[in-house]
Amino acid sequence: MTNSALMERRNHLLGMGAPIFYERPVNIVRGEGVWLYDDGGHRYLDMYNNVPCVGHCHPHVVDAMHNQAQTLNVHSRYLNEEVLDYAERLANLHADPLTTVIFTCTGTEANEVALGIARAATGGQGFICSDAAYHGNSAEVGKFTRVGQQAENEKAESVRAFPHPQRYRPLRHGVTDEELTNLYLAEVESAIESLEAGGISLAGMLVCSILANEGLPSIPEGFMEKAAMLVRSAGGLVIADEVQAGFCRTGAWWGYEATGFVPDIVTMGKPMGNGLPVAGAAASSELVDCFRQRKRYFNTFAASPLQAAAGMAVIDVIENERLAANVAAVGRYLRDELRKLQDSCEQMADVRGHGLFIGMEWVTDPESKEADADGASEVVNRLRDKGFLIGSAGPLGNILKIRPPLVFRQEHADAFLTAFEECIRETVIA
Repeated sequence: MTNSALMERRNHLLGMGAPIFYERPVNIVRGEGVWLYDDGGHRYLDMYNNVPCVGHCHPHVVDAMHNQAQTLNVHSRYLNEEVLDYAERLANLHADPLTTVIFTCTGTEANEVALGIARAATGGQGFICSDAAYHGNSAEVGKFTRVGQQAENEKAESVRAFPHPQRYRPLRHGVTDEELTNLYLAEVESAIESLEAGGISLAGMLVCSILANEGLPSIPEGFMEKAAMLVRSAGGLVIADEVQAGFCRTGAWWGYEATGFVPDIVTMGKPMGNGLPVAGAAASSELVDCFRQRKRYFNTFAASPLQAAAGMAVIDVIENERLAANVAAVGRYLRDELRKLQDSCEQMADVRGHGLFIGMEWVTDPESKEADADGASEVVNRLRDKGFLIGSAGPLGNILKIRPPLVFRQEHADAFLTAFEECIRETVIA
């Protein structure tokens, strides 16, 4: 079946407007490691997928899922030692006092549980978040999506947003990093005060540890730690959304390690099961017990033996293949090499990120810093035609987003850099 026929069928069966990548969509039929293959046998270097974090169809993960599926899979209302072993191993990877886990199937569900934990513990209802955040799709979690772009009559009464901290488009130019941090902290204080003025007590702050959907901005020094202190001093709890940042994406196990703070609650998702839906929220036993006493939370497919088997296997691979070190080294190499190309490409105005999560600002010119979403999209589609799959994202739609599986090596980075330099010549220099 042709791709156009598949698209027509897709629109009919899934609905017009269901999101899809690339002007000429790719019909992917197989994956292996960092590679994806279409129905014509063409190979693509996957530089976007965060779900198969240890590589597509990793044999150890596949074997673990297969063995467990042919042995047992039930819901969580039975005793099962494998589930407890996984929860313990996962908690031990976190900072104190994150000792207890509530499993879910998606990051959205994990964030909804985290909101419930914070509300149960504090008695508050209000939350603050960044103005360009995304944390999930449910009615409750969706209230936090790009609040800065919502019309006033669309904004949730219980949510306030602060401008996401960044150095590239700062609140004020010509100030020191410390002064910039303080300017953004004042915005956090203002958001908290706005809730209080509305008679809504603070439950906490929900924030991605590395501000992934905000475009991976370079965060002013000390902001995250000091913002967490402000929230706690106002009676709230700090929720770190690690759905994109966690599991060694930054070169450290958790994004909060990369940005210098310790949360009260952590949410996890996407990469946990390497394709099997596994997610969860972690907090202290006191916070989780408080939540359990107030809410009878149950998720049919969560905390299952199959989830535990897949999750355990993912951690095995990360540790045994020393992927954290690989992510740090290859990510640093790729960022450094991309920055060398900036001299020949003014449109690539900023290269930033952590580990194997890189964002590049694509602008019309470096002086005005005007976002060029169309130009970013052109680069993405040209790379697709060359066999390299990246994405464009960010609040202005102009961030080239690179986020390959953790098994991405320097040889893969070099192949991409060659193709990317060709794209620059074709779209910018020519």
